[in-house]
Amino acid sequence: MDLDIVSIIEKKKFGHELSKEEIAFFANGAANGSIKDYQLSALLMAIRLMGMNRRETVDLTLSMAESGDQVDLSAIPGVPTDKHSTGGVGDTTTLVLAPLVAACGVPVAKMSGRGLGHTGGTLDKLESIQGFRVGLTMEEFIAQVQRIGLAVIGQSQNLAPADKALYALRDVTSTVDSLPLIASSIMSKKLASGAKAIVLDVKTGSGAIMHTLENSIELAQAMVRIGTDAGRRMVALVTDMGEPLGSHVGNALEVKEAIDVLSCRVTGPLLEVSLALGAQMLIAAYAAATVEEAEGKLLNALRTGQGLEKLRDMLIAQGGDPRVCDDVSRLPQARVIREVPALGEGFIQSMETTRLGNLAQHIGAGRREKTDVIDYSVGFVLHHRIGDYVGVGEPIATAYCRNEDDADLAELSIQNAIPILRHRVPPLKLVHAIVEEDQITRC
Repeated sequence: MDLDIVSIIEKKKFGHELSKEEIAFFANGAANGSIKDYQLSALLMAIRLMGMNRRETVDLTLSMAESGDQVDLSAIPGVPTDKHSTGGVGDTTTLVLAPLVAACGVPVAKMSGRGLGHTGGTLDKLESIQGFRVGLTMEEFIAQVQRIGLAVIGQSQNLAPADKALYALRDVTSTVDSLPLIASSIMSKKLASGAKAIVLDVKTGSGAIMHTLENSIELAQAMVRIGTDAGRRMVALVTDMGEPLGSHVGNALEVKEAIDVLSCRVTGPLLEVSLALGAQMLIAAYAAATVEEAEGKLLNALRTGQGLEKLRDMLIAQGGDPRVCDDVSRLPQARVIREVPALGEGFIQSMETTRLGNLAQHIGAGRREKTDVIDYSVGFVLHHRIGDYVGVGEPIATAYCRNEDDADLAELSIQNAIPILRHRVPPLKLVHAIVEEDQITRC
């Protein structure tokens, strides 16, 4: 059957279902450049307006995954497991849960990304550790997971090239907010990465891709169904991003917080969400039958120091300085440190999480352009959470900056992003729902 992109655009424009062959033609044309950008954009808009059903979304995901390299993890014993977050601020769960899960005997073979917009990237955080290499070959990647049970690397340049082409167009054609396009974009890379069990962390709230709980649950269910239909063990947690998850925001600062958690020096929301996600990873890999059993194993790995040792093993294997596990002062240090005082007395009402993430980017912790050079030392530490009482002049944060001008910007931005009023508000719930293929459990 001869296919042409104009007929496919016409078909979707009127809300008709696309065939598997038509979707593959579209994805391959995006990957190899044989379909013009203006035609791809037209079809993206038609999909944004008319939607896709479950079968179409799965076919699009698989076609994008098959448009480039596909990683074969069959040589790794057990069930290679991965975790993916839809992006957040202060979201350092990978650096906490990946070592803990690996310490429980479940292989974690993870391909991660860099920071995008207001959200931080796991690779950037790891590269704040002197010498750490994220660019392993596939042979090195698989061999490391076979040897120590854990590796976190950058994605192959040829991983889901169709998604790279379409993602760039979505950003400039107002088609980013399409559920089938979001779900297929995320899941095409996850399926191509080869993990047999995948736990999704779908954020909701002011710092998330989906701001409402219902939309976040809908996205989670779409991705879980895609992965299940592709033969993966899948589950998603919908977690809150109405405020930064961890108290530390910025690359080296977030590594410090992860090490503090693994060293049992601090607890709190970052640990709680890491344990919730890690428990689902153990269950998905058949290493535990219940959440209680799984969390017990993870807590044992935490308390005995096995999780921290597994992080140390990964740093050694990938060229990073393992001494940071014992001395976090070996991480990059900012030149200017400033306390940020509360301007009023009362209770923290909310946090503009996206604004806080953008602040970290503007003072050097993220990139506005691909060519920007990150300053790993900069960022800020929040001293309170929503619902906490603060007095006038009490420090609500500490800013870590390159210069005084950046510190001025950080002070003003943090104060404006964290309103303080007289009435008390409750703390945010951390986990809102557990989403499986045909079941949604509200927490």
